[in-house]
Amino acid sequence: MPDRVTLYRAPTTPADADAVADWLAERVPATVAVRDRFLDREDDGLAEAFAEARVLSPYEPETGNTMLGIVRYEERALDHPERAGGVIYDGLAVQEALRERLPADERSLDHLHVPLLDRVLGTWGDHDGRWHKRVNVLGQPAPISVPGLYEAPAKPEQYYKEKQRTAMLSGDTPPREVLEEQVDGEFLVQDDPRTTEVIKGYVLQAYHYLATGEDFCATEGCRLANPHRQPGVVEAQLCEPEFCEEHAPRYEA
Repeated sequence: MPDRVTLYRAPTTPADADAVADWLAERVPATVAVRDRFLDREDDGLAEAFAEARVLSPYEPETGNTMLGIVRYEERALDHPERAGGVIYDGLAVQEALRERLPADERSLDHLHVPLLDRVLGTWGDHDGRWHKRVNVLGQPAPISVPGLYEAPAKPEQYYKEKQRTAMLSGDTPPREVLEEQVDGEFLVQDDPRTTEVIKGYVLQAYHYLATGEDFCATEGCRLANPHRQPGVVEAQLCEPEFCEEHAPRYEA
């Protein structure tokens, strides 16, 4: 069981790591601390590691493009993360690259590291032969993709119907902002002011996994659940009660 948890800020996102740390500290028997951005460090090999983790095709498991231009892009993305975007990275490969960069005396499972990232992470699905965007990757460290929060869980069905209808009428896909205004339903949008509140549950999932060996709760509406659709995320992370009957005694403040 972790007796220390360290969160890392993602300053280009609306996620408030300090607020998340305060919330977590009230619920777990661990010392919770916050550090600056994990990727904000001088590391000549980190840009190449992200280049190697790039997903090249939604339907091909192979990753990586270390051509000079791609590595240069990743260097700029590390220095100026607000300019990056539109790329999916293999979440397990990113996790391994970050693990290698943990301080040697902080790699044990009693000190959990949770980097909040401004990158979109994914995992390969052998069952359907395609990449799936993810919010978090459990383990040590446990990276959490803040943009994945908006992109990974599927939006309400009406969102995609409206997107298809508008494309058929105009011959072009409407901007995301337009669709978000047109479609009723509960879902998170980019830079959503509810981001910090939702991220709390995903950080707790990372702690719970190392503390118990359990991945996700099967009960819809529990903050330890892993819904694949946006309305389920809203229910699990923003609605009462916070936890199911099994996990409430352990984590309710």
